[in-house]
Amino acid sequence: QVQLVESGGGLVQAGESLKLSCAASGRTFSSSAIGWFRQAPGKEREFLGALTWNGGKTLYADSVKGRFTVSRDNAKYAAYLQMNSLKPEDTASYYCAAHIAAGLFLSDDDGKYTYWGQGTQVTVSS
Repeated sequence: QVQLVESGGGLVQAGESLKLSCAASGRTFSSSAIGWFRQAPGKEREFLGALTWNGGKTLYADSVKGRFTVSRDNAKYAAYLQMNSLKPEDTASYYCAAHIAAGLFLSDDDGKYTYWGQGTQVTVSS
């Protein structure tokens, strides 16, 4: 199993950057693909980015490609979401999720991820 805890959210102004962290417990973290999602009030959960167990391959949503970067440090049991040039429409609760799988699993489907964190709020003011 994997337990995930997000942190790093907060209130920022448009154009600023923020780096979210996803702290994991459980030895299977290093063999898990990690996905990042967000959900704004009244909207469906939205895929942002994902990376394979070793960080060797990544996948991004077109809406954030070039602004957001996913990364991980298996030695620290952590994953990260670097967000640059933030916009008011980026305001949402942000979640990391894990899928334990061998091989190069990578997906934008939230239904494929088994373990989820509780989320961290990001608010971008104009």
